Amino acid sequence: MKTETAMTAAYTAKKRSPMLAVADMEETLAFYEDVLGLKPTVVFGELGGMQWTEYDIASGTLALGCGAPDWTPRPDGCSVGLEVENFDEAVAHLRANNVKFQVEPMATPVCQMAFIFDTEGNLICIHKRKAK
Repeated sequence: MKTETAMTAAYTAKKRSPMLAVADMEETLAFYEDVLGLKPTVVFGELGGMQWTEYDIASGTLALGCGAPDWTPRPDGCSVGLEVENFDEAVAHLRANNVKFQVEPMATPVCQMAFIFDTEGNLICIHKRKAK
């Protein structure tokens, strides 16, 4: 029998919200908005201080934060997966924008995928699921 604790009773995830640390918000926003085509839904803070930007994607939110003590970008930290409509076109677009690949495009039983770095070294998986 499963016993409910105070923590499980109080915590219910409502949506996915990965958060990535960045050091240069201006450069990072250019990457996420100009290269990946995301549109910000929440933006606050000032250059040189604490800054926060959110992008609503499907039923989740991707957040970028900068200026918090001891929170720095890490290629071995949290990663984000973004599904694209046309995998081959997305890869061509990323290459045309000189995006660095960690893992070259490959096929798996579930999807086509590649891993890229954002301008801060955070890892992003670009993928397209195979039809069921």
